[in-house]
Amino acid sequence: MEYKIKKLDEIWIDYDRSADTLYINFGDEVEEVDEAILVGEDIIVRIKNGEIVSITINNFSRRVGIEV
Repeated sequence: MEYKIKKLDEIWIDYDRSADTLYINFGDEVEEVDEAILVGEDIIVRIKNGEIVSITINNFSRRVGIEV
């Protein structure tokens, strides 16, 4: 299935250092979703009405090769 990003012009990014998780959100607020899809290891894509509303990357520092 193919999905579109909801609001690319309203992107906001948050990093939770204690959880080592990067949150990428499209839109002005966090929304309830229809489904969450695990894409590979540690990456979750959240979908509402056929549009991507957020991407969560767990173990972010390990994935990009940095130490925090």
